[in-house]
Amino acid sequence: MEFIVYGSDALPSLMNHVLDALDGRRKVIVYGEMGSGKTTFISAFCEKIGVKESPASPTYSLVNEYGYTDADGKHTVLRHLDLYRLLSLREALDLGIDDMLHDDTYCFIEWPGIIEEILPENTAKITIEVTGPTTRRVVIE
Repeated sequence: MEFIVYGSDALPSLMNHVLDALDGRRKVIVYGEMGSGKTTFISAFCEKIGVKESPASPTYSLVNEYGYTDADGKHTVLRHLDLYRLLSLREALDLGIDDMLHDDTYCFIEWPGIIEEILPENTAKITIEVTGPTTRRVVIE
């Protein structure tokens, strides 16, 4: 599925389509150059599912968790990872990535290159491409 987004204020209206494209998948890798809007996109998704706090980039913390109540009324979390600073798969495993990839929570991962070999088979892939000063091409596979 592919979309053109004209400014970050258009992201909330895209999230219903994103949920449809994910088709129940909860592990999502997000590709895009620095400044392409990966964290902004994930923040819009968080808002859509009911996260009340304002998501921030986990560049320095590596993992941020945001609590929300799912459609069944169960309190759960969405994990947002930024693996940009990690140098090896071992570092990711030490972080507990294997457990995060195999539970039933949403897990959005920016800069996932070093963990590609251990991703679950049904992981969704989102690519955000800068096409102009405020426009982005979003591809969901």
